[in-house]
Amino acid sequence: MFAGVPESPSPLLDLPPRPLRWLFLDLNSYFASVEQQVQPALRGRPVIVAPVGSDTTVAIAASVEAKRYGISTGTPVYEAKRLCRDLVVTPARHERYVAFHDAIITEIERHVPVTKVCSIDEVACRLLDNENGRDAAVALAGRIKAGIRARVGECLTSSIGIAPNRLLAKLASDLMKPDGLVVFEEQDLPHALHPLKLRDIAGIGAKMERRLARDGVNDIAQLLARRPRDAGHAWGGRDGDRLWFLLHGVDLPEKASQSRTIGHSHVLSPGKRGYAPVRLTARRLALKAASRLRRKGYRARLLVLHARFEDDKSTWRTSARLPATQDSFQVLDRLETLFPRLAEAGRAHRTGCRMIGVTLAEIEPVAGEQASLFAHLDADDPLARETRGLALSRAIDRINQRFGRNAVSVGPLNGGRLDRVGTKIAFGRIPELGEFHE
Repeated sequence: MFAGVPESPSPLLDLPPRPLRWLFLDLNSYFASVEQQVQPALRGRPVIVAPVGSDTTVAIAASVEAKRYGISTGTPVYEAKRLCRDLVVTPARHERYVAFHDAIITEIERHVPVTKVCSIDEVACRLLDNENGRDAAVALAGRIKAGIRARVGECLTSSIGIAPNRLLAKLASDLMKPDGLVVFEEQDLPHALHPLKLRDIAGIGAKMERRLARDGVNDIAQLLARRPRDAGHAWGGRDGDRLWFLLHGVDLPEKASQSRTIGHSHVLSPGKRGYAPVRLTARRLALKAASRLRRKGYRARLLVLHARFEDDKSTWRTSARLPATQDSFQVLDRLETLFPRLAEAGRAHRTGCRMIGVTLAEIEPVAGEQASLFAHLDADDPLARETRGLALSRAIDRINQRFGRNAVSVGPLNGGRLDRVGTKIAFGRIPELGEFHE
């Protein structure tokens, strides 16, 4: 049970007051909307954004117009073209999406502080006591929508949900798209959620849905009709209790989280899946990860190399210990010891490597760093090597920040052997603009 929230034989008995506390904003068809904003010729047309110019890839965003043809994120480009003959495919430009994201955050904060940036196109704002009446909250939502259209771009529409907690505000924002506004008040709960599917709730996927069904829970109404402890039992742990209270509108504290890894991965083009280009790509990914590690002020103790082969959907991985470091040259040195294992795995599969990734794990903040006692030793002295390697790594960071990505790199980069490895926006993580120089 949660402190301060008593359990009761009646599910709705003794719950605390549940005023409107959260405004959740979800930008509609974000990447595609940005492209329509900067390319006026695309406005009003079905558009998808794709990572590369190939029909074998998938859409990473679809405009409102494209969605009317049944096209969505994840639709293969060839299938999207079959569904809509007038479809426009435009390449992804992630740096531009981050720049628009920053402008949108600035605009929202003209009206209300942003409490949490949930993704590149989602933000959550906690409402104060003078903002959480229904009329005041709805008016605030209207001002935010109008401000984004006027100051950032007329193509940038959003759907907003307002509710007693962030989970419900997110659910509300999904109910009316595009350009919607839905409010869940205390008196609406929990019956307003009954029409939703279990899979509409973050954290309930196919596996959890099957688990709930085995316990007699086939819809949201059955889950919410239980007592908190019984709901938690069906869920299989304490989070079931937590979910029950959240769906009834109780605003629970956020669970603490901590970044534990920094990494990058890349899907290789069909002609670049042999050992040599895979190795070069992995080295490039390692350099990006190490640069990001330094920029965030962390050091790592574990290097993980992971891959997927053309004949297998599962992920192959291997690892090597690192001294607590943020030095690119230390990382590259350990990475070289892992490539023979990758080559052996490739021979076993007898196919190319379609995805390669490098992750720095067991990371920790660098605090109270002191100058090295060994910095003035001979450059080839093992005691001085890491100190000078780190200084050189930082110098490379500064040059690339000033003159652009790959102004300076380590090892071979040109010659047509390496896929372009650029910064991309991942689910739940927005790259800083500095990453586009790495």
